[in-house]
Amino acid sequence: MPFGWQAGAAEPTVQLRSGVASRRYWGESDAGILLTAQRAKQRGIRTLLKPHLWLRGPSNWSGDINMTSETDWQIWFSSYSVFILHYARLAETGRLDALCIGTELERTVGHEAEWRALIRQIRQVYHGPLTYAANWSGEFEQVKFWDALDFIGVQAYFPLSPEASPTKASLLAGWQEPLRRIAAVQKQYNKPVVFTEAGYKTTADAAAKPWEWPQQLDLLAPADEATQAACYAALFETFWPRPWFKGLFIWKWYPGLQPDGPARRHSDFTPQHKPAERVMSEWFLKGG
Repeated sequence: MPFGWQAGAAEPTVQLRSGVASRRYWGESDAGILLTAQRAKQRGIRTLLKPHLWLRGPSNWSGDINMTSETDWQIWFSSYSVFILHYARLAETGRLDALCIGTELERTVGHEAEWRALIRQIRQVYHGPLTYAANWSGEFEQVKFWDALDFIGVQAYFPLSPEASPTKASLLAGWQEPLRRIAAVQKQYNKPVVFTEAGYKTTADAAAKPWEWPQQLDLLAPADEATQAACYAALFETFWPRPWFKGLFIWKWYPGLQPDGPARRHSDFTPQHKPAERVMSEWFLKGG
């Protein structure tokens, strides 16, 4: 999951920084991505290359990207094309199993013609499956170019219950409306669905706003591993039996994390060394 950078939400230039020296994390460099993918393949793990954009300024969320003129939109798409085509070539070189062409670029998806043209360019250099990672909040219903991609990608942080420590039954009930909406889009385009991200904090309110990163106060509160596990169980029970559902990518997993790892991990998204990990294991072992 490498990052490109923008100076602000209305700044039309996307900065590509793919070299090791210019990146904070080696694993986001081209060399790091290729080696990670190679090691994953050796272990039978399939990989999705999923570049993100990070904004500088008041908001760092890519969903806020919005140009102020048609000229700037054209500059943005031209700049973004250079960025994503770099990673399309990298995915082809490293034989990664799939490529995500964009993540939560909510205000851009109305430019359907530009996205379709970009998809055609990407397919000329990368010959694997393509998707787009649309946000849960309604973006996945606004994308009109799903037919040009190989599967529908959803960032599945749907709010399921405002309650603290909700029961699995209430979480299953909370999934019914999102399930209806996702199934409607799936039926319209007849494409498989993959959750390009899904995950839950280890807190009592994990189902209320799953997209929110734990705050400092969460680190002081008792971890609620039962709620996290119930959230995972409800997700798998709702979607795993659906023939059109082809899997999910969990946020977040830390390579090498030990059971006595950093205290801040106790309330964050990782299911590692927690009951949620056993839930995941049970469902993955069932196949699909």
